Amino acid sequence: MKIVTWNVNSVRLRLDLVERLTDELAPDVVCLQETKCPDDLFPHEALTRLGWEHVACHGQKGYNGVAILSRRPLREVRTQAWCGRPDCRHLIAEVDGMEVHSLYIPAGGDEPDPEKNPKFANKLRFLDELTEWFAASYGPRDPLVLAGDFNVAPLPTDVWDHRKLLKVVTHTPMETTRLALLQQTLGWIDTTRAFVPPDEHVFTWWSYRAADWRGANKGRRLDHVWITPALADRLCGWEVHVDARDWPQPSDHAPVAAVLRE
Repeated sequence: MKIVTWNVNSVRLRLDLVERLTDELAPDVVCLQETKCPDDLFPHEALTRLGWEHVACHGQKGYNGVAILSRRPLREVRTQAWCGRPDCRHLIAEVDGMEVHSLYIPAGGDEPDPEKNPKFANKLRFLDELTEWFAASYGPRDPLVLAGDFNVAPLPTDVWDHRKLLKVVTHTPMETTRLALLQQTLGWIDTTRAFVPPDEHVFTWWSYRAADWRGANKGRRLDHVWITPALADRLCGWEVHVDARDWPQPSDHAPVAAVLRE
């Protein structure tokens, strides 16, 4: 089973790229973030034509939004709200006995100071609440997949320049420490780093500001697929589909895939 996560940056605007992703990666499950689409306008019919017979969405107009597309039935679909806000950032569904979470953690604005920047304060609170909830709700033996745009690049090699980005939102110690605590809750396995040594660079996001994003390669690894230890024996593959960043009118994020044995 191939599970892909992708910050699509508007599902209706990039529906043709969802089709291309479907053809080129042949995933079984796709977790989308930043769909920017209320549920009543979600393109169910178009996705059905692409072979996605099972679709769950949780969206709002203009920003945020998450979805799960599946070749296999989705059961026990539900949503989770954070920080007392109605933002559409967390969608959950059971697929073949696994619980799949499509998660979109807040970006946090530009100023890495929770006293000065309410968006950054909300991001830190979001991570704290998420950590407490997973620790209280599940255990390592529960078969879970947590996939999405975490908006945190946790390791020094998850950014193009560790020292320069230590004071840049997505790579500050306040964020990376919290993400590490989240990972510890259930002994989550970072599927990317299960295949790529921690001293090697891996990126999934490149800013639109760089005209030659490949040449500059000032990337960050913001997109993640984690699994609980219950699924560790099934993990057999991984990919960042970097070429998607070259698609016409691309998202600034590349799709990330994890492959599990049946």
